[in-house]
Amino acid sequence: MEREEVARRISLLREEHGDLDAAIAALRAAVGADELQLARLKRRKLRYKDEIASLEDLLIPDIIA
Repeated sequence: MEREEVARRISLLREEHGDLDAAIAALRAAVGADELQLARLKRRKLRYKDEIASLEDLLIPDIIA
């Protein structure tokens, strides 16, 4: 995967991560929030965070000390 592709994917994932943050906040504010749906959104948000971290690692060159 080229650096530009990785950077675009990171940008997209960060946007979706933020969208999930807003969705989670809205669901929490709702009366009678669906806990199962809330847990699913939180897991998806965590997967995005992990994927972002993995892709960022691809952009950082290995330095042999």
